[in-house]
Amino acid sequence: MATSRARLNEILVTLPSAGWLAVLFVVPALIVVAISFKPTDPLGGAGAGWTLETLRSLGNPNYPAILWRTLWLSITTTALCIMLATPVGYCLARLEKKWRQMVLLLVVVPFWTSFLIRIFAWKMLLHPEGFIKQMLVSLRIVAPETPLLYNQWAVLLVMVYTFLPFAILPVYAAAEKFDFRLIEAARDLGARRFQAFCRVFLPGIRRGLFTALLIVFIPALGSYVIPDIVGGPGAEMLGNKIAQRVFVDRNLPHACALSLLLILAVLLPLIAVLALQGAKDKARPIIEEGA
Repeated sequence: MATSRARLNEILVTLPSAGWLAVLFVVPALIVVAISFKPTDPLGGAGAGWTLETLRSLGNPNYPAILWRTLWLSITTTALCIMLATPVGYCLARLEKKWRQMVLLLVVVPFWTSFLIRIFAWKMLLHPEGFIKQMLVSLRIVAPETPLLYNQWAVLLVMVYTFLPFAILPVYAAAEKFDFRLIEAARDLGARRFQAFCRVFLPGIRRGLFTALLIVFIPALGSYVIPDIVGGPGAEMLGNKIAQRVFVDRNLPHACALSLLLILAVLLPLIAVLALQGAKDKARPIIEEGA
């Protein structure tokens, strides 16, 4: 009786958030999938009937290069953000409270400024007459004719800058709850500082790392403002093509088909990771029993 009552309480607590996710994620995703199988009407919306022609149009020879560019920029951005956020989260958790609050404030300060203004600021900095370009030329690190703007590296730089706070906050939240006495114990047992960091600290904050991975990777896949402003035509991502199909070409089914690619790019790796984690959790009791 107590078990069934506890289960009912869990369902009642979970129901609001589950309904919220269903309304704002599952239903829109299903609508996008459905429109992907619709023909285009003369006004650019979804026409009557069903067709596979929209999905066949994804065979455009330009799309594989754009999809590959989207994936490698998103994966690289996520990896760099986590690599930078992990030591920052570690140091934040070890700081005194008064200094910790100040550094956290510096991490959050970029959110006080408009997203577009920050991107345009980077455009001015990377401009041939901008501060960064002039400084690198004066230091003879780059040649005067070397472009810093309108290429994939400019997109990567601004994406890392934009999404880095989203990685720092969950890593710090996990590091704050970590028991640092475990690292001291590992050092007492002969582990070096870097070994203790990798073998004790990182596994201890794996939930924070996984959260940071999702929070950075998913929006990075759909980025279109950053490539549009600092990337130019040679650095287009899939999000730029979706925006173009919606606002310029007025082809909603085609935009939904491209969005379906992004949904699959997010869901398939996530399902694979969850399946591997489930397999490990099932195998762990068997290994423990055998031992």
